[in-house]
Amino acid sequence: MTTPIATRVANGSKGEGMAVIKTIDLVGVSKESWRDAAAQALAEAGKTIRGIEGMDILETSAVVEDNKIAEYHTHVQIKFRLER
Repeated sequence: MTTPIATRVANGSKGEGMAVIKTIDLVGVSKESWRDAAAQALAEAGKTIRGIEGMDILETSAVVEDNKIAEYHTHVQIKFRLER
């Protein structure tokens, strides 16, 4: 069982003392689904951010064209531990 990030932050991690988690907000875009849009956002963040520990889905939306969903948008919050 994994320990929630908030608990690890409060208690520190692996004897390292107090930890700080930073968050960034991104909007993933997909022609396929909201799930794929979230995966796109995570994949993009993973290209430049080390130590991603979690992600929250904040909201979903869509672009509609001709009464059909043309693009799926997923607003996510990526969480990662600051390195010292």
